[in-house]
Amino acid sequence: MSAPTIGMQFSYKSDDPYPVSEGDLSKVVVIESSDDASDTEFPLDTAKRISSSDKDAVAALGSGPLRDHIRGIQDQLNELDRAADVTIVRTEKGATPEASAAAIVSIINNITEIPSAVNATPGIVVAGSTAWRPDLDTVNPVVAALEANIGKILAVAPVDVDPTSADNAIDARETMASGRLMPVGVAARVWEGDAVVTRPMASRVAGLIVRTDTNNGNMPFETICNQPIFGLAGLSRKIPFNFLDGSKEGQRLLAADIAIAAEGEIGVYGAVADGGFTFLGTDMAQTDAMWPQLHQLRGSDYIVTQMMKITRRHLGKKQTAPRVESWIREIIGELRGLKQGGHILGYTPASEMFTADKNQPESIELGHIKLELGQETASAFKRADFELSRYRPATEGLIKDILARLRAVV
Repeated sequence: MSAPTIGMQFSYKSDDPYPVSEGDLSKVVVIESSDDASDTEFPLDTAKRISSSDKDAVAALGSGPLRDHIRGIQDQLNELDRAADVTIVRTEKGATPEASAAAIVSIINNITEIPSAVNATPGIVVAGSTAWRPDLDTVNPVVAALEANIGKILAVAPVDVDPTSADNAIDARETMASGRLMPVGVAARVWEGDAVVTRPMASRVAGLIVRTDTNNGNMPFETICNQPIFGLAGLSRKIPFNFLDGSKEGQRLLAADIAIAAEGEIGVYGAVADGGFTFLGTDMAQTDAMWPQLHQLRGSDYIVTQMMKITRRHLGKKQTAPRVESWIREIIGELRGLKQGGHILGYTPASEMFTADKNQPESIELGHIKLELGQETASAFKRADFELSRYRPATEGLIKDILARLRAVV
C-alpha cells in the first residue's frame, strides 16, 4: 500500500504491552487399557479428547480400569455441573503385567505428540500399572517412563505404589527420584454394581487436583492436602493416622513423601476429620527440588507457560529499549496479578530482572537477552508448634479487680 499524497494513514505500535490469556494446567490425560471399549470410539494407541461428564463417551470405554479412572476423576467434581477436560489413550491389555505396562510405556515415551493431536496440553497424567513391580529390586517400567518424559510437557502424575503395606509402599517410593511424581500409598475401594472392588487411587487424586484448581479460579497454586475424597466405599487397608503422633503409619508414609487417605473418626483427639475419607499429601518424590511441593511446582509451571506466551510475540522483532521495556512490563503485569490474587507471595522487581552484568554487549549484539525472574509460592502449612505456659498478668489482673471491689465496700 502506497502513502497518499493528500490524505491520512493509521498504524499500530507493536511494542506496547499486551495481555495474554490465562493458562490451564488442569487438563488430564489417562493412559490405560480396556478390554471391552469401543474400537470405533477409542481405537488403540490413539488420543481422544472428551469431557468426563459425557455419558456416551464414558460408556464407550467399557467396564475396565480405563472407565474407572474417568469415574474416579468425575467423582471429585461434585459441585454444580462440573467436568474435567480429559484426553484418553487406550492401550492394549497384554497377556502379562509386563506386556500391559509396555503398551503404556510406549505411549508415555511419545507423550509430546499428544498436545498437537488433541489441541490441548495435559498438565496431569494418570497412567495405569504403576503399583505393579516384577520384584522389590526393579523399578516399575511405567514409573521410569513417567520420570523421563512428563517434564517435557510440564505435567505432574499422581502414581499408585504398592498399597499392601507401608514397607512395600516405601520401598516403591525409594525407586523414584522425580519432582513430578506424587506417590500414593493406598488404593480405593469402590462400589461397582452390587460388589465392592479395589481400584487405583491415582485418578481420584487427579480429580482432586482438578477440583482444587476449579475452586481457585482455575489456577494451580493451591494445595490439595487435607481435602475430602468422594466416591469411596472404603480403603484397601486402614492406615492408622493421628495429627498428634508421628509414630503412626500414616505419619511415617507422609515422612517418606507418600500421600495417603485416612478415615475420619468421631470423638478421637488428633483424628484427621469427624468422618469420610481425607487426602493427605503435599510433597513430590524429589524432596531436594527447588519446588518440593505439588502446588509449588505446578504454580511454577503455570508461570513458565505464561512467560512463553508473553515472549513469543516479541521474538524476531527488532531489539530496542521500548521493545524490551514492553516485554518486561508484560511479565511484571502477569506476576503482579498473581500476587494480587494471593497466588504468590512476591516476585523480582523490574529493576532487578534486567541487569548489565548478565547482559553483556556481546550477548545483546547476538540478540540474546537474559532476565532474572524470581517468584515465591507459599509452602503448605504442615505443622503447628505450640508453647504453653501460665499467664501471670491474668492473676495480677484478678488481684487488681478484687482490690477495686473492696474499695467500694463501706
